[in-house]
Amino acid sequence: MVLAPAAPGAGTASRDGQAFCLQPADATGAPTGPAAVVSLADLPGAVRRAEQGRVRWVWDTTRSSYLPMLKAGASVERCHDLTLTRNILSLSEFAPGSDYVLSLRRSAVTDEERDGLPRQVLPVPDSPDQFTLFDSPQPRGRSVHELIRELQDQLAAVAGSSRRGRLQLLVAAESAGALIAVEMEYAGVPWREDIHEQILAGFLGPRPRNGERPLELERLVARLRELLDNPRFNPDSAQELLRALHRAGIEVKSTRSWELQEHNHPAIAPLLEYKKLSRLHSANGWTWLDTWVRNGRFRPEYIVGGVVTGRWASRGGGALQIPQQIRDAARPDPGHKLVVADAAQLEPRVLAALAQDSALAAAARGKDLYQGIADVGFGGDRAKAKVAMLGAMYGATTGESGRLVPQLTRTYPRAIGILERAARTGEAGGIVSSYLGRSCATPSERWLQAQRTTTAEEQRRADSIARTRGRFTRNFIIQSTAAEWALCWLAELRRRLRSAAADGTYVGELVFFLHDEVMLHANADQIQLVCRIVEESAAEATRLMFGPIPIEFAVSIAVVDSYADAK
Repeated sequence: MVLAPAAPGAGTASRDGQAFCLQPADATGAPTGPAAVVSLADLPGAVRRAEQGRVRWVWDTTRSSYLPMLKAGASVERCHDLTLTRNILSLSEFAPGSDYVLSLRRSAVTDEERDGLPRQVLPVPDSPDQFTLFDSPQPRGRSVHELIRELQDQLAAVAGSSRRGRLQLLVAAESAGALIAVEMEYAGVPWREDIHEQILAGFLGPRPRNGERPLELERLVARLRELLDNPRFNPDSAQELLRALHRAGIEVKSTRSWELQEHNHPAIAPLLEYKKLSRLHSANGWTWLDTWVRNGRFRPEYIVGGVVTGRWASRGGGALQIPQQIRDAARPDPGHKLVVADAAQLEPRVLAALAQDSALAAAARGKDLYQGIADVGFGGDRAKAKVAMLGAMYGATTGESGRLVPQLTRTYPRAIGILERAARTGEAGGIVSSYLGRSCATPSERWLQAQRTTTAEEQRRADSIARTRGRFTRNFIIQSTAAEWALCWLAELRRRLRSAAADGTYVGELVFFLHDEVMLHANADQIQLVCRIVEESAAEATRLMFGPIPIEFAVSIAVVDSYADAK
């Protein structure tokens, strides 16, 4: 069923002025019946009638179409998000070179460079602390006929892929993720405003008047001015703070915490405390509470595929950066529990699956993969095994990681080999892809120009830029495939929760997602069922992506009355 905003005066009226055009279509995108125009008030009934036939809804962007549905009391089972699919096909190596795909690639976003570093994200203009890849304006208000034409082009591109099954799964999972993102925004994370207020008061003191510092920050400012013998400087100004530190004999190049910690001076401890509390006040203080929490719910907007690897981003409220200090405010409603589950060591397990490395697969059996690696090659030292694995996935060549990676290579040559090939491909300006077919962007012209060297100095810089891109592509194949597994996990979780509800069992709902962690607001009487659904969904996600492989994607589950107690 294709849905688009109806043109003004399209034959139906409603008090809210909104109307939608619905066009039935078959699996190829061909229309199978006349279009109908319904008002927003009539949309829930139309959706429920259509859902009886197990349809897949097609629209330009899920949030703009689905959120009004949810607010009107209707939900859907499946959808096809044209914008998200367009973004995938514009870069995917798995997509054939049809006229449609080639036209996308001519206008696709490419890697931007900053000192030779391929940026994984571009900033969202109105949310400087959040990021999204495709932040250019997308078409709005397109007719249902225009949507049908693009749907047919997209379906043909997927059908013509040499990896049709994988690309089809990626498109379906991405669209399922879009439904989940909107449903989580609508449901919101349960949030106790009174507890948040108590937390802020405990750290910062009473709520200050607008424009004033909290009492605890003022106390620390006075202490810093005394210790630095500088009665007027403003610690919120990086330039003033840097000058004050230099005047006190603290020679630092920046005011970053890790650099400050290297110096032994009485002002360092209160300065680090000031930076921590100032961050809490600015990022999650009273203004945040007033802005983002309504009726006991924190409702951020999630951006599916907001990072080039397929990871999500968010717009507003810093949903993907909820600090430990305020997590105690996330509390379930009476009769409910928070079920927080995360995939244990997801990326190394994905590496084992990608490489089909039986030795690494054996280490992955059980909850703690790093301990399994340690027992084989690092004398049982889990810390060393973890450092070595992270170093291999992120391209470490120096320090302890660089020293330990060779041992890992000898033990797991297939796994490390696939990472090295991805790195060499990136260094040469090539493209790498996830398991299901999400591809990184081509290098920019600036990057290519930097590789055309004529002097020894230029060659050294070109080699450095190439190695940087190699580290990016090395990790891209792992992080993007892990994001795909997480999408499949989410989609299966949602399917099973809806199935239980359809059978008359109220289980709960998904309310939060962060890379490899999910939070459910669950019926306290159905906790065992919820935990079983979480674990079975993880197993099904593994089977759906990789088939019957000897690798366990373990999940850790915590049933808590506060998000702060989840870890």
